[in-house]
Amino acid sequence: MAELFPALSSQRVRHNLLEADLVEYVVRRGEGRLAASGAVAVETGQHTGRSVDDKYIVRDAETEGAIWWDNAKAMEEEEFDRLLADFISFARHKELFVQDLFAGAQKEHRLNTRIVTEHAWQSLFIRNLLRRPEPGELASFVPDFTVVALPSFRAAPLYHGTRSETVIACNFTKRIVLIGGTSYAGEIKKSVFSFLNYILPGKNVMPMHCSANAGRDGSSAVFFGLSGTGKTTLSADPQRVLLGDDEHGWSEQGIFNFEGGCYAKTIRLSQEAEPQIWAASNRFGTVLENVVIDPATRVPNFDDNRLAENARSAYPLQAIANASPTGTAGHPKNIIMLTADAFGVLPPIAKLTPSQAMYHFLSGFTAKVAGTEKGMGPEPQPTFSTCFGAPFMPRHPRIYGNLLRALIAEHGVDCWLVNTGWTGGKYGEGTRIPIAVTRALLDAALSGGLKDQPMREDPVFGFAVPVAVPGVDAKLLRPRDTWADPKTYDATTAKLAQMFHANFAKFAPYVDAAVLSAGPLTGSVIAAE
Repeated sequence: MAELFPALSSQRVRHNLLEADLVEYVVRRGEGRLAASGAVAVETGQHTGRSVDDKYIVRDAETEGAIWWDNAKAMEEEEFDRLLADFISFARHKELFVQDLFAGAQKEHRLNTRIVTEHAWQSLFIRNLLRRPEPGELASFVPDFTVVALPSFRAAPLYHGTRSETVIACNFTKRIVLIGGTSYAGEIKKSVFSFLNYILPGKNVMPMHCSANAGRDGSSAVFFGLSGTGKTTLSADPQRVLLGDDEHGWSEQGIFNFEGGCYAKTIRLSQEAEPQIWAASNRFGTVLENVVIDPATRVPNFDDNRLAENARSAYPLQAIANASPTGTAGHPKNIIMLTADAFGVLPPIAKLTPSQAMYHFLSGFTAKVAGTEKGMGPEPQPTFSTCFGAPFMPRHPRIYGNLLRALIAEHGVDCWLVNTGWTGGKYGEGTRIPIAVTRALLDAALSGGLKDQPMREDPVFGFAVPVAVPGVDAKLLRPRDTWADPKTYDATTAKLAQMFHANFAKFAPYVDAAVLSAGPLTGSVIAAE
C-alpha cells in the first residue's frame, strides 16, 4: 500500500481479513445481508455487468505496438496520471480493504496481485476468486500488479478523458488498474485476467478464457465458451476433477487455473440440475451478487431476475467436493468449443480438424436471443467474440490463435464444437438441447468413445458429425431432420454461413489457406447428403 497510497493512515486499511471478519464488516457497514445459508447477498445497482465501453488501456511506448487497438480504447498517459492522483486523494478519506493474492496455480507463472477495494464485500469476493498465499508467503509478499476498485469514485470525462463517470483504466506498464463508478465485481477479476493475457504470451504460455477439468486418469479437457454457453455447468462434472470455471493457462508443464474460485451464473439455478453449484452458492462466505433474497426466510430465489439476469455466485474452489487442490493438470487431450446457437442449425457435437479449430477459435461464435437486450428484434443475433473472450484479449488474436494451434499439434489434441443452444428451429420456435444430451455427448468424446463411431461430413460447415451415439436420439445429430420445414433450415444455415464469412474477413490476412478454407460453404447449398 505504501508505494501507491503513501498518505493513508494504516488504521484505515484492513489487510488480508479472513472470511468471517469480512462478513461482519459487510453486515455492519450495511453493504449486504446474510442469506439463510450464511452467504452474503449484495446488490450492485445500475451496473450488473461489465462496462465494456468504459474500459481503457494506456497507450505508451511499451503498449503502442503490443495492443490490438482495433479492440481496445486508448487512454493517454497524462489522463491516467490525473486519474491516479485523484484516486489517491479520494482514497485518503475511505476505509479500505486489501487482499494480497496469487493469480496462477503454477508458481513459475503466477502473478502476485494486490486488490484494494472500497467495499468489504468486494474484498470477500476476490478472496474467494483468487488463490490465497500461505501465511509464510504473505510475510514476504511483494505485489507485481495492483487493482484499485473505488465504486463511489466518479470520473470527470473532460478532465480524465473518459466517456462517462465510470472508468476501468488499465496501465500495463505501471501494472495498475483503476476501477471507479461501478460496483460490479466482475470488473476486478477480468482486470487481472486481461493483464495475464497481456504478459503470458511473451512467456510462450497460452492464456485461455475457458473452464477445465480432468479425468481420474489425469487426462484434462478445456471448455472454451462465452457467457451462457455452459462453461461452468459442464465443467462441474462429479465424475471428473474440476480445475476451474473461467480462466486458465497452458504452459510447457500443462494447464493451470488462474483462479482459486468460481463465479457462476445463478439465474434459474436448481439443486436438481446443478447440485454442486447450488450447494456452493448456499454456504457461509459465498458472495451472491444481485440474487433476490426472500425478505422473510432469507432464502435465495434463483428464478427471480428482478435485480439482474446476470446474477452471480462467487465461491472458493474448495466448496466443490471434487475440485483440484493444486489447480493444475497435464496437457489436455480434448478441447471443447461451446456455442449456444440460437439459430438452431449447428449439430450438438462435431469433430474439428486443427484448421477448423483455429477458424472457430478466432470466430468465437455464439448467439444472443431476442429479448435479452434492449433494442433486440425477434431474430437471434450472432455474437462473434474472437478467442471466446475478445474483451479480455489485449493482443492481436493471431498471437493467441498461433499459440493454440501449435499446442494442439504438439500434443495431438482432439477438438470438438459443442452446441448447447437450440434444435428443431431458431429460438422461440425450436427447443433448447437438453443438458443431459450434452453431457452424454461430452462423456462419449472425453472417454474416447466417439473415435469408434461413424461420422458424416456436414455439407455446409465441413466438420465431422457422429451418425449415432449410444443414449442419444440419432435425429438430434442431424439438425435438418429436427426442423418441420427443411427448406427453412437450409435458408437459415446459408444465412449463418454468410455471417461467419463476413466476420472472418478481418482475420484473412493473418491465417494460411488451410484455416481460411476451414469455414462454411456459402452460396448454393446442397442439403441432401
